[in-house]
Amino acid sequence: MIQIKNLVKRYGDLVALDHLNLEILEGEVFGLLGPNGCGKTTAISCLLALLKYDKGEITLFGREMHPDSYDIKRKIGIVPQEVAVFQELSVVENIDYFCGLYIKDKVKRRECVEEAIDFVGLESHRKMRPNQLSGGLLRRLNIACGIAHKPKLVILDEPTVAVDPQSRNHILEGIQKLNKDGATIIYTSHYMEEVEQICTRIAILDHGRNIASGTKEELKRMIKMGERITIEGIALDKEQLQEIKELPHVFQTDYKNQKLVVCCSGAKQNLMRVLHYLQEKEISFGKIFSEMPTLNDVFLEITGKELRD
Repeated sequence: MIQIKNLVKRYGDLVALDHLNLEILEGEVFGLLGPNGCGKTTAISCLLALLKYDKGEITLFGREMHPDSYDIKRKIGIVPQEVAVFQELSVVENIDYFCGLYIKDKVKRRECVEEAIDFVGLESHRKMRPNQLSGGLLRRLNIACGIAHKPKLVILDEPTVAVDPQSRNHILEGIQKLNKDGATIIYTSHYMEEVEQICTRIAILDHGRNIASGTKEELKRMIKMGERITIEGIALDKEQLQEIKELPHVFQTDYKNQKLVVCCSGAKQNLMRVLHYLQEKEISFGKIFSEMPTLNDVFLEITGKELRD
């Protein structure tokens, strides 16, 4: 559905996009991740032909994208990070206005508006104005305004920022339903657990490049981190700690306040090897648990940075 080839965008001496390549398939929920300043917003602006770029090619729905490609733009829905609604209009009036930018037929538009209100769960708030809504309900209104015209491609930029858990779950379930109903989704977020939950494929951008992409399982296989074993309430001397460091497939340990964290590569039986050592040395401990790598581990290892709002 979307192909971005060798996209270059400069702001003077700053290279915002450095030969960026991306391919997004129809029917995907595609996660777009990266630290602040990595080029995500610039890439989306170029994709929508809102920003001129210096070099490269962008095609949507098999056609090259231009500023006047209005027939293509009608198939796209945008949900920006900053809530973009009119404070003077009610919930239903806001959705009707934005839907009217794409659908002129009043009967069809009315149907779409009612479906959007039902979709985001704002039936009992339809006559309220935005300043009367909670943060979570305001986010739902923002989504309804972006999807009421039933776009084939929906771009959601941080749609769950600063919302309560109930609204977040409602939004995520709604995104999955949009996808099930046939929409392709581009999703940006700083919440890694959300990306793991809903995205079918993910790209990590840094310094304007696509530095890693694939399913979450494929990304996890790219990094050294495999299993993280945490042992609480354990007393170790220097010799014992060194012996644990030298166990097969252990590449890092951290020991503080009688808490040991053992980072292993992607091999099998790591936990069994650690337990066998503790049993053999008759070392007691309080609690032990094992975790497989998360998307956050992938991001940190690949970019060397924490993902922050």
